[in-house]
Amino acid sequence: MTDDALLKQLEESTKDFSRHQAETLRSILQHQRGVRYLQRHLPGAGDHNFLIDAATFRLSVPLSCYDDYADYINQLADGDKCTSDDDHDHRHLLSVDPLVCFFYSSGTSSMKPKLIPYFDSTLSKGASHIAHQGSAAVLRKFFPPRPEVNKRLAFIYADSITTTKGGFKVMAASSFPLHSSSNPNRSLFMSLSSPMEVILGSNVEHQMYCHLLCGLRNSDSIDAIHVPYAIGLIKAMWVLESKWKQLCDDIEKGILCSLINDVRMRDSVVQVLGGPQPDLSNRIRLIFEKKDWGGILSKLWPNVRYIRSVMTGSMKQYYSKLKYYAGEVPLVGGDYFASECCVAINLDIKQPPDLTRFVMLPTAAYFEFLPFDLAENNVVGEETVDVCGVEVGKVYEVVVTTYRGFYRYRLGDVVRVVGFYNSSPLLEFVMRAPKTSNEIVTEGDLMAAMEKFQLVLRNTMGMAIEIVEFTSSVDFGSSPKRLKIFIEVKDCDMILQDKLQESNLRKCCSDLEDSLGSIYKVQRNKGEISPLSLSVLKCGSFDRLLKLAIENGTPASQYKPPKIIRNPSIVDVLEENVIVTI
Repeated sequence: MTDDALLKQLEESTKDFSRHQAETLRSILQHQRGVRYLQRHLPGAGDHNFLIDAATFRLSVPLSCYDDYADYINQLADGDKCTSDDDHDHRHLLSVDPLVCFFYSSGTSSMKPKLIPYFDSTLSKGASHIAHQGSAAVLRKFFPPRPEVNKRLAFIYADSITTTKGGFKVMAASSFPLHSSSNPNRSLFMSLSSPMEVILGSNVEHQMYCHLLCGLRNSDSIDAIHVPYAIGLIKAMWVLESKWKQLCDDIEKGILCSLINDVRMRDSVVQVLGGPQPDLSNRIRLIFEKKDWGGILSKLWPNVRYIRSVMTGSMKQYYSKLKYYAGEVPLVGGDYFASECCVAINLDIKQPPDLTRFVMLPTAAYFEFLPFDLAENNVVGEETVDVCGVEVGKVYEVVVTTYRGFYRYRLGDVVRVVGFYNSSPLLEFVMRAPKTSNEIVTEGDLMAAMEKFQLVLRNTMGMAIEIVEFTSSVDFGSSPKRLKIFIEVKDCDMILQDKLQESNLRKCCSDLEDSLGSIYKVQRNKGEISPLSLSVLKCGSFDRLLKLAIENGTPASQYKPPKIIRNPSIVDVLEENVIVTI
């Protein structure tokens, strides 16, 4: 299908959202009527002539979360098909389609990712094909391919594959095309500056170094820079700042430093280097020696036209830093695709995070909207509305019924309906939904407060202090409970200097507490919360969290530093790396 045909199909689907939604739900229920989960709530679902409207479906099938599927998913992972010995017809647990593998969720707040079953669904493939190919068509519309400059520097990692007890592979959703034997997708690798051996490597730090090295070797051929999440490019820039001399040496000599010990990766990168390149090395070295990191990406890659990454939600905090590195190069936003299903597409990809709007895809899944009260940081009841009931300006938690085994599933994303594109809702991503009613700050509250805190810190201390990363946790062992915020700054030694006296830091901490949002302020004023605790961490503390997450199964390509930590063992790791606490 041509790009014009794809874009036309997308456009047409948004013109009658309600009809497409009704057809999508009917298609899902007709196809999946024999699954065990649905038959628990819809006794007649197994009948061949089973028909049900959306209102009856919402009345009969309860809202669900991951825990409602955990037993079924564990049975699938173990290779079981039924839940009891007398289940003679071996009814399928969640889907009638064959199970292919499992995808990992990001699992950032708990460090233990969830398993998302991936079924071989023709219907789902059709829906996701339109979404993914439509997204690519939108990108090509803004940036038509250039045959003479046709490489992409992509910081992607296929991640390691694990296997369940039942023999099913487990991987990141983004890694599936890279690992799938049925879809080798060689054209994907052909357009990348890094060889396949780098993408399929097992050490993220080494892979990132090799991505940078191969990108610099092909500096004049790089058309675009791609990274799944903004934090990925920020980390790559930190590697660039600390390793640029070694990178220049490797290009000059045409060999790879001894740091990289993966033989296949080494051999493939040496082949990309193509022998000593002293002229290129000198050119790049001169750029670095100026120590001007503003616009560095366009200086190193003069033909790059755009940088693409997800920059909404918790990634929004990195936007200003990316703008600094990018200079005049446009930052292009990503789409709203979850591991469970595609949700919405970004048709205006050049907008900054604050103005990014996602157009919902009516055939990707059946969508419901659970009203959400930002002031209370919680949903309003258990009654959802469909697209006909949403109101512009209102906030909702997204609920999905998918082609792949989730029914009235709370996705955990809070969005604001800001308008309509034709008849399709336009969404603004607000935040991840709270896990419990005990949470006293939202991700949005924390990010806004930390942005102000950064400015206060610089003004009070009289020096440029850059907060590298931050997170929070509620200490329920304290009486009353206490919010703990952990920060890591770029130069940890500054914290120990005389200029950073405790009184100055305490003043900044007080300003931070005053910015933490209405939920926190109300409880603090009532005496239900102890004074805020602010801890400064050793350099590299958040890198340790990344390594811990990867060790626990979180894919490196999907890792997002948690803003609210709910796992006490993760808090313990941070506590071990505290320099000073106020």
